[in-house]
Amino acid sequence: MTTTVVEIHVPLHETPGLAETEYQFPWIDEIEEFLFELEQQGEVEVFDDGEQFGDVYVFFVAGADESALLAAASRVAALDGIPTGAFAMITDDEAAEFGLGRRIDLPMP
Repeated sequence: MTTTVVEIHVPLHETPGLAETEYQFPWIDEIEEFLFELEQQGEVEVFDDGEQFGDVYVFFVAGADESALLAAASRVAALDGIPTGAFAMITDDEAAEFGLGRRIDLPMP
């Protein structure tokens, strides 16, 4: 039996206004912290570590039904400072690679 996984794809854009010596993607840490908190509250499970995939950074959530996973993904995309253009891919734990499945633009209304 497969497990539903939602991939949260966030465009890999540097945060404007930071000095060159500062970490240019602080939103990655913010999303990881947010997802950790959701996991601690039992809303979703962080399925795997986030990672860069081409021109996006991908986060993975599972452990709930599709609507709950998409709601969590939408909340991620609505966080302050997150680059626009995020989308979710509904897939499963047996997918051969990232980005396969049904695409949902984020944040959802």
